[in-house]
Amino acid sequence: MAASQPFNKKTAYWGVPWEEIYGYPQARQVGNEIYVSGQFNHDENGDLVAPAPLGSDGRPSDFSAMGEQMRVTYENIAKLLALYGATLQDVVEETLFVLDMDAAFAVVGDVRREAFGLQHPQCASNIIGVSRLAQRAQLIEIACKVVIGARQL
Repeated sequence: MAASQPFNKKTAYWGVPWEEIYGYPQARQVGNEIYVSGQFNHDENGDLVAPAPLGSDGRPSDFSAMGEQMRVTYENIAKLLALYGATLQDVVEETLFVLDMDAAFAVVGDVRREAFGLQHPQCASNIIGVSRLAQRAQLIEIACKVVIGARQL
């Protein structure tokens, strides 16, 4: 299941079950802005990539997959943006929701530089610690606002 725009060119979907259950698109374009819903580390089939192991309480017991989950999440955002002719360099603001702030800080700089292809990514960035995300083995979720053509400014 690849990112697609089945209804119109303004909305994007993955075709994953939770879109229908929750009732939302993955991204929505308004004018030259794109609003990207929280993305995470799933593959084309909707299966988690590098899921965190869970303890007996159903919570992640190891946060060492944070970097891989973050990389896959940025890859998913890039795939959605490509539908609109945009790239990660058009992102003007992002919010990272993480389960473990220390694990995120240990990898976020390198992963962001790699994803954006810049030593100093040119977008405002927020990082927020949360107690739980949608999928239990998920360690990070990223939402962002994009302005088409921002990379050229």
